[in-house]
Amino acid sequence: MDYLLPRPKLAEKAPGSFELTPGAGVSGPAHLVDSVRLALAVLDLRPAETAAVRVEQDPGLGDEAYRVTITAESVLIVAGGSAGAFYAGQTLRQLLPAEAFRSAQLPGTSWTLPAGRIEDAPGFSWRGAHMDISRHFLPKRDVLRMIDLLALHKLNRLHLHLVDDQGWRVESRAFPLLHEVGSHRAQTTTSPFGEESTFDGLPHGGFYTLSDLAEISAYARARAVTIVPEIDVPGHASAILAAYPSLGAKPGEPYEVLDRWGISPAILSPLPATVEFLATVFDEIIGALGPVPYFHIGGDECVLDDWAASPEISAYQAELGLETPSDLHAWFLRRLADVLAERGSRAVVWDEAFVSGMLRQDTVVMPWRGQGVGRRAAAAGHDVVATSVFPMYFDYAEAASDEEPVGIGDTVTVEDVAGFAPAPAEWTPDERARVIGAQFQLWSERIPDSRTLDYRAWPRGCAAAEITWAGEPAAGADFLRRLDVHLVRLDAFGVEYRPLAGPHPWQRGGTGWRRHRPEVVLVHEVMNHLDEMTHSAESTRPSM
Repeated sequence: MDYLLPRPKLAEKAPGSFELTPGAGVSGPAHLVDSVRLALAVLDLRPAETAAVRVEQDPGLGDEAYRVTITAESVLIVAGGSAGAFYAGQTLRQLLPAEAFRSAQLPGTSWTLPAGRIEDAPGFSWRGAHMDISRHFLPKRDVLRMIDLLALHKLNRLHLHLVDDQGWRVESRAFPLLHEVGSHRAQTTTSPFGEESTFDGLPHGGFYTLSDLAEISAYARARAVTIVPEIDVPGHASAILAAYPSLGAKPGEPYEVLDRWGISPAILSPLPATVEFLATVFDEIIGALGPVPYFHIGGDECVLDDWAASPEISAYQAELGLETPSDLHAWFLRRLADVLAERGSRAVVWDEAFVSGMLRQDTVVMPWRGQGVGRRAAAAGHDVVATSVFPMYFDYAEAASDEEPVGIGDTVTVEDVAGFAPAPAEWTPDERARVIGAQFQLWSERIPDSRTLDYRAWPRGCAAAEITWAGEPAAGADFLRRLDVHLVRLDAFGVEYRPLAGPHPWQRGGTGWRRHRPEVVLVHEVMNHLDEMTHSAESTRPSM
């Protein structure tokens, strides 16, 4: 019980052990039994009327909370709900040999649980990960696998960045050109940051059907993971406008799906036709996913010059009684949040939308540009999910070394993540109470495939799981000791994580654009610049 990750609230050893035989029975309410069986799928436990493994429900516990008591004769799980029962099963999985993380039973394994008692509940309600499948598309199997990995770490939100300048990634039956045109680009840049543009000459693309989204959502829901879709607007819109240029701020302007990184000035018009278009898209996505408690609408890095230059948009701005394009940006996002509220979803935005003002009070803010703007959002009464570039952007390299695969800059280490406080102690109690959690971001400009995704996400994601489950200022002092043991479980699961000592030879950056260029972009310099930008009235303009 000394090697559980994330660390439970209470874990006490007792003499003895319990042999959990493959195919053994488990009794209790069906929905709780199903959750335990899913967490321990390799053991093929069977529902039974009476069994040595019992699951009970305690309505007094939160849905994600649980208690486990293991004796030589029995295992008793008491859970607040299906999520708690699933997490109890994941804890039992970690108490078993690492072979419990394989897809099939290995002959000769002793499935022995140590006796003792565990009581556990999460510190934060939002414990998340973000996947950017716009810059580089990853097939459905990789999304399902990420859900499995989140679930075994008791992470419960998967934020899917479904659209950006470089690609639209979901079927639309109402507007089919979105996936027919917007889902692919002719080539992809290979230029290192700040150097002359070069390209690979290879087409890139892909999208999820609405049926795929329904499958992903159902798969996630069974594993206590909530899908948070993102349609990033009104900027980052090249892929949308390549399909439907009439929605742009410059009618008649030709657009292409962007083949380079960085920011495009392409921006959606804020006129009513765009709101109607997006409302239809929201309906399609919500219809596929099922209940969507949170829907991300972006709002970041918008170049508003085309709005200011458009007589029609300027007249609309005046008609609304708004003074500046920045005010119109705020109004537009507020209007979309109202549309989502009518559908039972809370809007989530990046922090530029908060700085612009006019947010609905129930809008969740993700302060990617630092804890300073996050504190201001919390003080204004918004729920906040900590997403600061440092240390939660996992597209930054883990070491300032040219042996690393190419990253955007230097550095975000496991120790940095483990030391992060989503709700800093110096904030007021009211401000701290507004922090509902944190998530790590996997922006994919430099994550072209699933092997690189593994390398970027883990083991830094293990540290993120630790701090969000604990709800404390930082990971426990024994985190690295427990992480060493946990990596053996990830080996069994087949995760190609970054070793703590540095990359394996086959994980190194290689040559050319794939090799990291250390000390070109330094994360602490970036953070200073971003914080300055959050105090600007023109904060919607790209910060990088």
